[in-house]
Amino acid sequence: MPVTEIEIGRGKRGRRAYSFDEIAVVPSRRTRDPEDVSVSWQIDAYHFEMPVLGAPMDSVMSPTTAVALGRLGGLGVLDLEGVWTRYDDPEPYLDEIAQLDPVRATARMQQIYAEPIRPELITERLRELRSAGVTVAGALSPKHTQTHWRTVVDAGVDLFVIRGTTVSAEHVSSNTEPLNLKRFIYELDVPVIVGGAATYTAALHLMRTGAAGVLVGFGGGAAHTTRRTLGLHAPMATAIADVAAARRDYLDESGGRYVHVIADGGVGTSGDVVRAIACGSDAVMLGAALARAAEAPGAGFHWGPEAHHQSLPRGERVAVGVRASMAEILHGPGRAADGTTNIIGALRRAMATTGYSDVKEFQRVEVVVAPHSHA
Repeated sequence: MPVTEIEIGRGKRGRRAYSFDEIAVVPSRRTRDPEDVSVSWQIDAYHFEMPVLGAPMDSVMSPTTAVALGRLGGLGVLDLEGVWTRYDDPEPYLDEIAQLDPVRATARMQQIYAEPIRPELITERLRELRSAGVTVAGALSPKHTQTHWRTVVDAGVDLFVIRGTTVSAEHVSSNTEPLNLKRFIYELDVPVIVGGAATYTAALHLMRTGAAGVLVGFGGGAAHTTRRTLGLHAPMATAIADVAAARRDYLDESGGRYVHVIADGGVGTSGDVVRAIACGSDAVMLGAALARAAEAPGAGFHWGPEAHHQSLPRGERVAVGVRASMAEILHGPGRAADGTTNIIGALRRAMATTGYSDVKEFQRVEVVVAPHSHA
């Protein structure tokens, strides 16, 4: 099917792309009992009761909340460049960030995150997760992966996440030795999830590095200002569908190697989770959705590493409020009709209403373009 381009001006054309709010899932002739629907997910040797990863952001994941998410059936990913690996006791700093005046927030966060990352704290935090008996996952940015990857692997991580605003298989630099993802992943003994990617070509190159999963999007959807500061934006419905196409083509190219597609960014409600999977994702990475939990370290606020970049902040600390416990946000019961609680229950209901029995099947559901306004 040819891709329709729109003329922006005489010298530039652009492809129409869609966000989650612009598409909808269509019911079919068959329905199922929600109790008969499976929402489980497996990547490499690791099985989860639901296709949910906790975003590696200090407002979302602490060692305690990563363990809690693991016990609820998901995967908590700890930010190994956050306050938990910079300070022995980061709680006072988290409390301070939650109380900062908005005018001072960015500058003060830059000061707090200027403290060096301490390898011994990386080891200690991952040990806390392992001792709790949950799957251990930690994230580094491409910038810090070369420095700290050995510490992470030696600490016994199960899944290694390399996460940045935009991650490419080929980074060109005249100043530093770039991270060769293909060689790096090949030499590791643990599965690697890498991203973000937002196009077919970028995702296909990342899949060829040997990654077990590719993150789609820029992460930190509710908290980043990348579109405002850099002019970069990837409407998530189209981005996921493009990357899912790369997964299909790479499956043929590689002779059957399946790479998981994980939506990362803009997945704030249960409806977004449903549409992300309908567009082709295998799992979703939740940030703001889990930052609303009573147990979340952000105490009703949400921010990512973009918010405290030392030279060019591309995010901000946003107030998301406290809605419910993490268990209620994921498994209910729902307390409001806004898609912020019982997210997994809503996914089950959508799958049952459209007649699909598991997540993989649900990727084939019919969708329509149906722009929706919240006003």
